[in-house]
Amino acid sequence: MPRFGSLDLKAWSATAPVIDGYKTEPWELKNVQTVEVRHEIGDVEAVALLPPALHPSIPAYATFRISRIAESPVGAFGWCEVRVVGRAVGIPVGFVLRCFCDNAAAAREMGARWGYPVTHGESTIATLHYHVSAAVTSRGRAILEVEMRNREQSLSLLPLPAVNLARNNTDDSLVLVQVDNEAEVSRSERGNYRIATLDRDAIGAAGAMRLANPMSATLSTANLTLPRIQYIYDPARPAEEGRTVLA
Repeated sequence: MPRFGSLDLKAWSATAPVIDGYKTEPWELKNVQTVEVRHEIGDVEAVALLPPALHPSIPAYATFRISRIAESPVGAFGWCEVRVVGRAVGIPVGFVLRCFCDNAAAAREMGARWGYPVTHGESTIATLHYHVSAAVTSRGRAILEVEMRNREQSLSLLPLPAVNLARNNTDDSLVLVQVDNEAEVSRSERGNYRIATLDRDAIGAAGAMRLANPMSATLSTANLTLPRIQYIYDPARPAEEGRTVLA
């Protein structure tokens, strides 16, 4: 039998961002430096952190993306996304638990345009010849710290589509919004890594995300496009049944 997520939609809907309809124009983000870690997590916890529309991935894993964005329509900003990976209509997607941003205008627009659940936080990436460290702090509190070593050039891992739980201000409906990031990668490296700090409560995991086996870590530089919204889902129904394709 297929499995589905068991996220408490009623509890999560209380803090879901309000999206300003589905007709937002694309954004170009240039010279984006990102450290992305993909790490297996406990299966039971993963199911509880995915909405009922999504199937859990096998194996269960999360992605941690820490970025510095040099150019955007609202200027430079630091950004972090924590996602639990699932499948929607057979496609791997990352359900976004929490984002951190240090630019108030960017945080506002990312929530209103694409439904990202954003709170304040500073993201930093320090790159040395032999070592990369990336960190997220919020109000002086360490949220996420990643260390990456033994870097070598590699093929890029393109970002998975993001899926955000949001409320549409037009009809007050609760929806999952799919954001298909498009990436033009100019540099990509992989390496060994260690997650030194992870504040599970701060990332929206209610203290329940169990880190299991390491998977991969990459350091990349790219230009990204946040596109028009093409797909939304009813979060309470299987994605195969509850998907709406927008014109």
